[in-house]
Amino acid sequence: MSAFNTESAVRQRYSTAAESREPELCCPVDYDARYLKVIPQEVIDRDYGCGDPSKHVRPGETVLDLGCGGGKICFIASQVVGPSGRVIGVDMNDEMLALARRSQSEVASQIGYDNVAFCKGKIQDMQIDRERVDAYLREHPVSCDASLVRFEAFLEQMRSVEPMITDDSIDVVVSNCVLNLVDASQKAQLFHEIFRVLRPGGRAVISDIVSDEPVPERMQQDPELWSGCISGALQEKAFLDAFVEAGFQAVRMADYQREPWRVVEGIEFRSATVIASKFPAGPCLDHHEAVVYRGPYASVSDDEGHTFIRGVRSVVCRRSFLKLSQEPYAQDFIAIEPLSEVPAEQAKPICCEGELPARPPKVTKGGRVSMTVIGDECCGDSECC
Repeated sequence: MSAFNTESAVRQRYSTAAESREPELCCPVDYDARYLKVIPQEVIDRDYGCGDPSKHVRPGETVLDLGCGGGKICFIASQVVGPSGRVIGVDMNDEMLALARRSQSEVASQIGYDNVAFCKGKIQDMQIDRERVDAYLREHPVSCDASLVRFEAFLEQMRSVEPMITDDSIDVVVSNCVLNLVDASQKAQLFHEIFRVLRPGGRAVISDIVSDEPVPERMQQDPELWSGCISGALQEKAFLDAFVEAGFQAVRMADYQREPWRVVEGIEFRSATVIASKFPAGPCLDHHEAVVYRGPYASVSDDEGHTFIRGVRSVVCRRSFLKLSQEPYAQDFIAIEPLSEVPAEQAKPICCEGELPARPPKVTKGGRVSMTVIGDECCGDSECC
């Protein structure tokens, strides 16, 4: 299916769904009732999600909701992040955006603050503000080659100087049953866009429909199946791999619906929520630090190709040391610092690929511990264990 036909089918169906509820677009989900009380019933009735990424949002964060629709997840996230946080919803559907915006003041009046903004844009191209594009074209219709050149310059200016969503500006990107609606030819770009807008240390929390086997081309050509969140779904492993290929690490399935939501031509479609993290990039420099993989597996490998053997003080660079010292890795690794800090100007490049070698304990002890030190009693009053 071409990008034009895909967008047309999705836009038409969701414009209709903004006016009257379409149950077939829903995959039943339980939300925290506390947050639903302040949301207009019309917004709840027009929600077509398949998961609840908002439960992974934290106070004070800046949240971006892809394909926000009528704003339900945005309004929930607004309450979770609190007045010190911020929520941005992006959608291409004018009817859905109108519903979200006319509900915004009602929600704000009930919770006592307004920290939500709704933007019109394609989630696979969030540099371009489509409302600014609409306004430009109303004033400057493209009628000849010269006007086309001016329009292209306008778009380039927006991308480079005034993007709708800037690089490294978001703490957490959420989405609820929307990524599958993007044309197959643009899905890789979509995952890279999510990575672009996240701050280093940020994460994506994406609830979407996945399939247990690849969807055949003939099903992808069906507008009804595509706009119904069926034939645009990625196979489970392909969904996870798409995050890794875009640069994400610590990619994991946080939620997985056991029973399929739909079965079409023997293919199972179900809801899954994936969490993926963006970590800072940088050189591999040796500060004499080590990590110990706790288990329970004999060994594990991360998305950068490092292999950690259970119980071994593995050599790691500073960047990996900091990464493995924070969530979601921290509970699986013991971080071991050297006795003496290695100054940044003295840190040397280190190759940390494949199975990581062991860091000798004398290195983490600085090579200076020679005396016997008796620690605090750990066995009660007895002098021995």
